[in-house]
Amino acid sequence: MSSDENLIVDAAARIFGDLVSPSLINDAEAGIWPSELWAMLEESGLTLAWGNETLGGAGIEVVDGFSLLREAGRHSVPVPLAETMLASWLLGHAGVQYPAGPMTVAPTKINSNISLGPDGILSGTVRDIPFARVTEHIAVLADSEAGKVIALVKTSDCALREKKSIAGEPSDEVSFDGVKPVNVEPAPYGLDEQALFAMGAATRAVQIAGGLQKILDQSVQYSVERSQFGRPIAKFQAIQHGLAQLAGEAAAAGAAADAVAEAIAASGGLGVEARAEVAAAKTRIGEAATVGTAIAHQTHGAMGFTYEHSLHHATRRIWAWRDEFGNESYWAMELGRMIAAEGADNLWPFIAGKE
Repeated sequence: MSSDENLIVDAAARIFGDLVSPSLINDAEAGIWPSELWAMLEESGLTLAWGNETLGGAGIEVVDGFSLLREAGRHSVPVPLAETMLASWLLGHAGVQYPAGPMTVAPTKINSNISLGPDGILSGTVRDIPFARVTEHIAVLADSEAGKVIALVKTSDCALREKKSIAGEPSDEVSFDGVKPVNVEPAPYGLDEQALFAMGAATRAVQIAGGLQKILDQSVQYSVERSQFGRPIAKFQAIQHGLAQLAGEAAAAGAAADAVAEAIAASGGLGVEARAEVAAAKTRIGEAATVGTAIAHQTHGAMGFTYEHSLHHATRRIWAWRDEFGNESYWAMELGRMIAAEGADNLWPFIAGKE
C-alpha cells in the first residue's frame, strides 16, 4: 500500500467510523438522507476521487480509489459514493465538467438501449439504477447516429419509478424519454457498454471484499462473546471450522479485488485483459459472497437474522452487490467466451496475462 493510499483510506476510515452507525444505516434505508455524512465526504474530495483534476475532481490513483471503495464496503456506507465515483470516471473520459452533489450512472445492464436522437433528445428506459432518486445528476452512456456519447442528465428531468434493492437502498427504474441532457460529448474509442459494465462490476467486487472482511470481524467477535454450554462458542470445533473457511473466502476475495484494481489501473479499464480480470474477480468474489454470508449467519444463529442486529447491514449489501453489474454466473460465462475467442494456442498466455 502506497503512502497516498494509506492517507486516503485512513481519512475515509475516520469519517466512516465517526458517522456510519447502525442507526444511520437504518435511517437511510427508511428514506432519511445522511446529509452530514455526504457533506463530509464531498468536502474531503472523496466523492470525486476518480475525477480528473482539471474538471473539478480529486485526481487520485485508480488503485487508491478502489481501496477507498473497499473501506466503504466494509462500513456498509449508505450513500452513492461508488456511484458518484463511477459517474466521474465516465464523465472524465469525455471531458465533461463535474457537477456538485451525488450522481449515479446509466445503464447498469447490457443492451439497455438508451439513444440520443438528432434533435439532442434522449430516449430509453433503464431498470435498477442505484440511488437514482437521491442523486442530482446521472452520467449516461448512450447511442447516437455518430456513435457512443456520454451525456450528463439532471435526475429531476427524468421520470422515476421507485424501487429498492435487497439492501433496502434505492434501485430505481428511470425513463429518459424526452430528456435533453445538460451536456453531451463523444465517448472515446473503447468506452462502450461492456467497458462501463466491467468498471461497475469491479466496483461491486471490491465493495463485496470489504463487506466480507466486516462480517468476518463481526463473526469472530460474536463467537468470543457468545457462550453456550458454559463456554464461548469459539471453542467449538464446528464454529472454528466455519470461521476458518470464512477467513479463507474473505482472503480470496481480497486478493481478487487487489488483482482487478491493479489490472484496471494499468489499462484504464478499457482493454480485454482488464475485462478478463473483472470477470475472474466478480466470479470468485461472488462465490465467496455466497459461502461467506451463509457462514456468518450460521455463526450468529437466530440473533443474526434479527433486524436489530447489524449483521444484515453487510450481508444484504453483499447480496445486492453480488447481483449488480452481472452475477458470478454471467461473468463466468463471459470469461469462458473471452478464453474461447483467444483460441487454444493462446490459452496459457491469456490466463497468465503474458504476451
